[in-house]
Amino acid sequence: MKKIFTLCFLALSTWTMAQVDRSIMPAPTQAKKININDSEVFTTANGITVILSENHKLPRVSFDLNMGSDPRLEGTKAGLSDMAGSMIMSGTKNRTKDQLDQEIDFIGASLGADKSSISMSCLTKHMDKGLTLMSDVLLNANFPQSEFDRIKKQNISGLMSTKSDAGSMAENATVKINFPNHPFSDVMTEETLNNISREDVESFYRANFTPNGSYLVVVGDINRQQTEAMVNKYFGTWTGGPVYKNQPNSGSFTKGNRVVFVKKPGAVQSVVYVTFPIDMKTGDKNQLPLTVLNGILGGGGFGTRLMQNLREDKAYTYGCYSSLNITEDGSWMSAGGNFQNAVTDSAIEQILLEFQKITNEYVKDEELNLTKTNMAGGFARSLERPQTIARFALNIIKNNLPKDYYQTYLQRLESVSKEDVLQMAQQYFTSKNCNIIVVGNEEVLDKLKRFDTDGKIEILDPFGNVMKDTKPADITAEKLIENYVFALTGTTSSKAAAKKLKSIKSFERVYELKGDQIPFALKSTEIFVAPVTEGQKLEGQGMVFQKSFYDGKAGFTFNMQTGKTPLTEEELSTKAKSSGIIPEMNYAKNGIQCELVGIENMNGADYYVMKTVDGKNESYDYFNKNTFMKEKTINIMTRDGETMESTVTYGDFKEVNGMKFAHTITQSVGPMVLSGTVTSMTVNGKIDLKIFE
Repeated sequence: MKKIFTLCFLALSTWTMAQVDRSIMPAPTQAKKININDSEVFTTANGITVILSENHKLPRVSFDLNMGSDPRLEGTKAGLSDMAGSMIMSGTKNRTKDQLDQEIDFIGASLGADKSSISMSCLTKHMDKGLTLMSDVLLNANFPQSEFDRIKKQNISGLMSTKSDAGSMAENATVKINFPNHPFSDVMTEETLNNISREDVESFYRANFTPNGSYLVVVGDINRQQTEAMVNKYFGTWTGGPVYKNQPNSGSFTKGNRVVFVKKPGAVQSVVYVTFPIDMKTGDKNQLPLTVLNGILGGGGFGTRLMQNLREDKAYTYGCYSSLNITEDGSWMSAGGNFQNAVTDSAIEQILLEFQKITNEYVKDEELNLTKTNMAGGFARSLERPQTIARFALNIIKNNLPKDYYQTYLQRLESVSKEDVLQMAQQYFTSKNCNIIVVGNEEVLDKLKRFDTDGKIEILDPFGNVMKDTKPADITAEKLIENYVFALTGTTSSKAAAKKLKSIKSFERVYELKGDQIPFALKSTEIFVAPVTEGQKLEGQGMVFQKSFYDGKAGFTFNMQTGKTPLTEEELSTKAKSSGIIPEMNYAKNGIQCELVGIENMNGADYYVMKTVDGKNESYDYFNKNTFMKEKTINIMTRDGETMESTVTYGDFKEVNGMKFAHTITQSVGPMVLSGTVTSMTVNGKIDLKIFE
């Protein structure tokens, strides 16, 4: 069935930037002289390492509690730790979620948690109350079933944006390929979420939130004596099992280049990541020279080699960058950006060329010196924040670094030579080769084979899992549409279906829409009056955000920011082709091209995938192979050279007046996701068209 609603953007932000001459390289700046004060460190009787950084300039204090457990491989329950992190603030044995939120707000504090930490900050005078609430969450979190169900549903809706966001797809593929059988590769899917119970969440929390091996970072207007008293008062009774330790593997090092591809139908540009897993831990002697290399290659802004080559010289992209990620659990380097389909292979060629250059020749003195100066300046500026000193102390303890590790940072940085940079490049970027991740349109696939050592490209789904091969369809597009009509109307013949559809004179469907980006529920009203009149209105908080109307001859759209706009000739033509209670029935008559791509597996079920093309617009419809109901549509629309993609899913089909209608719908455009549930459905009732005037 046709799209039910469109996303509404409720707020606009505007900003201005001063004009700069980007042809001029920024002048290097001398890092200021720094002085690092030691933090105070002590350990409680129950195993908490407390790190105190006093700062009495402002009457504020913060407590950041970090767990000492290593990440666990979640496998078929990927997303368990994220679910636990999301639920920690859902209420305690003493306070509901609402009560907790109200008490936090009353004292102007902030209190938050994730899968491995709990943090609180407040005015010094409210410290007792803030720690009361923090310790209540830590010791008495109760994980109510209602919140578990809500957050699980919220996460499933959020996965919709992943399926349409090329950046998220690329990140999922990167961790899956670089770190197989590793906690990094635990990518949440709807299937893994459905394997998680509330009891799983609570068990994870009890096992991982334990005082043994934990770190409490205290920063602000508080002294050692006060800190000891507060920690003993609010965390002294905290007990738990031993800290979990299990160092995972360091990454997947390939013999030759490996190319993996994630399909994004209709994409006009590709996301490209050229990645190298690196066997390195925080504090490794090679970390600093490798960081300098990254700054020269693509991590240092406008003047880097990747930016100068792919943006300034080749004009392949607005930005091409590199990043170096060094963690206790796994490390990698990545380089890439977004590129038009026509130059995707050329961009990869140039990125690999830049890696080759930096492994075969010394870097220039000026780029080395500028990178080191910028790094020194950034380091010095970070010391202006009291939290930095405490973080340094935490890193030294957690990673067993020399006590003067940060005191000697500038000296070690200054000593990095171009010989060191060359050695780093030769050590890490030639012997182990790379994994190349591309997300985009299938039209670029053939051009990518030359980068894969064996010429065989692996196809992944949006969550980084190997896709099952698309099976050829066993019916035609015409037969699929016919079966879809029969499924909606509950009939088995064209004559009976036509009779059923003729009996539907009108319908009105009202949805309640919710989304994480919108602080209140929206109401979407959709109407249809035979043969082709249709309208949609989106409203909330006493305001109408959007309206649209079409009666077969004319129509308009309304937006609260731009007002009422008549439909253009092109828009009227598009409306005419998609009008009717089941637009698919008229595709052939309206000249809309249909192609049955094949059968794909999605969430454990097989779906017929039908591609439709109408001018510059494409759509991919997914019909359940068993029921023939349409459960998903990917729309790719091009207007004035701009392409926008939206994904819509349909569910909870119920029969009303002998015909099935979707009663749940979820739509995503980029990061914006709205989920709707039908609150009222009327068939052949009186329709008030005045609401669309």
